[in-house]
Amino acid sequence: MGKKIEVLGTEISIISIKNEEYISITDMLKAKDGDFFISDWLRNRNTVEFLGIWEHLNNPDFNYGEYATIRSKAGLHNYKISVKEWVEKTNAMGLKATAGRYGGTYAHKDIAFEFGMWISAEFKIYLIKEFHRLKAEESKRLDSAWSFQRTLSKINYRIHTDAIKANLIPEALNNVQINFVYASEADLLNMALFGMTAGTWRKAFPNEKGNIRDHSRRK
Repeated sequence: MGKKIEVLGTEISIISIKNEEYISITDMLKAKDGDFFISDWLRNRNTVEFLGIWEHLNNPDFNYGEYATIRSKAGLHNYKISVKEWVEKTNAMGLKATAGRYGGTYAHKDIAFEFGMWISAEFKIYLIKEFHRLKAEESKRLDSAWSFQRTLSKINYRIHTDAIKANLIPEALNNVQINFVYASEADLLNMALFGMTAGTWRKAFPNEKGNIRDHSRRK
């Protein structure tokens, strides 16, 4: 699902590809004064070197042979290369040309921030600011959802323990025996839902905070 931010009056789409955020540089280009094309940016030698370093750090399948050829031609007056050609020749993953509803050229956020400087220094700063604002809002919503799910889990667990108390615990049992019944019934639920008891989970994940139910809600 695509998201949008607004930077200095320009609406910009953001998509997620393999859990990484990609920002539409096609949309960003609308904020540029005068005639300017992504291919103009891509043929620049500094751009090619920046992209090469990024791919080196993030892409084990990057084609360095083709990259060296492109780098040697970058900046020449009569040389141009499209995003599609760049991706096909070098197997790059930092730029994506997409079709459909959110079609256009997208760049990994690291690269999109760099592209923002080609619009203007002001645009780059506001782009970064708006992107981080979006991520902060998403994080806040996730925290709220997690808090609600944890509360709901506690309520459901209380209903279960109340049912045990009302229907499964004989009046003659002492406190130790009652606690054993609660633990046994809870582990039956844990086995049914998670395939392991609370004790087994704790041994398998000694550094995890909370309990087995908390951990399942985070996923």
